[in-house]
Amino acid sequence: MKVSTFTINGTKENEIELPLVFSTSFRKDLISNAFTNLTSHKFQPQGRHPTAGMDVVARSNDPPTGQGVSRIAKMRGGGGGRQGQAGGVASVRGGRQAHPPKVQKVIFKKLNKKENKLALCSAIAATQSKEIIESRGHKVEKLKTFPIVISDDIESVTKTKEVIKILDSLNLMQDVDRLKSRRARTGKSSLRGRGTKIGKSVLFVVSNSKKLSNACGAIPGVEARAAKDLSVLDLAPGGVPIRLVVYSKSALKEIEKIKSPHLELLVSVI
Repeated sequence: MKVSTFTINGTKENEIELPLVFSTSFRKDLISNAFTNLTSHKFQPQGRHPTAGMDVVARSNDPPTGQGVSRIAKMRGGGGGRQGQAGGVASVRGGRQAHPPKVQKVIFKKLNKKENKLALCSAIAATQSKEIIESRGHKVEKLKTFPIVISDDIESVTKTKEVIKILDSLNLMQDVDRLKSRRARTGKSSLRGRGTKIGKSVLFVVSNSKKLSNACGAIPGVEARAAKDLSVLDLAPGGVPIRLVVYSKSALKEIEKIKSPHLELLVSVI
């Protein structure tokens, strides 16, 4: 399949052949599973101190019955404070948890390597579908060809104002401006300093993202990622496919190097 390429000024340049990866079928279930798998690797183990809530002088009666009081452990002391109150056990004020979380618990998910690779290829291939991109909320009415491929001049851009000009020339600013009208959050998230969400807009996939990433940092929702570091986390934020992506020509050459068993089957069929 051939697709038109554009210069950084928005003019059509020529046509190039897309890598075989873009022939992968769309698998929403695998993309969601891969997102869950990759996200779980960032979870931080939680635990409690072994004697948390039990560092008190509290004992139950011995024998525990026949004394007209409950069997639960009571605080010791010489008077005042918490003397006589229950403590040192679960279900009481200041007591321990009944079943506290443990650091040893395995909290990350597992996914087969072939499934993970197929999910990545499926996410990359989905970036050529206007319907799937629109279903996620991106505004692409003025765009006609997908995926969007741009010349390698984009990788030498170092200033934010240049990136804004490029986005405007490619008719992508309509999607960036979409994030300005996001509604503020309320409740606990607002009280804890998370009253607004930035959201996701255009993702530039290039061969070397060091310069471009710094230039995109001041534009809300716009990011740059190296093709070798491309992940389902970038292409389907929140596990919902698929993001509006702009590829450079050299990035497509990097993507062409992806090896997967299902691609070998596609080659044999073709």
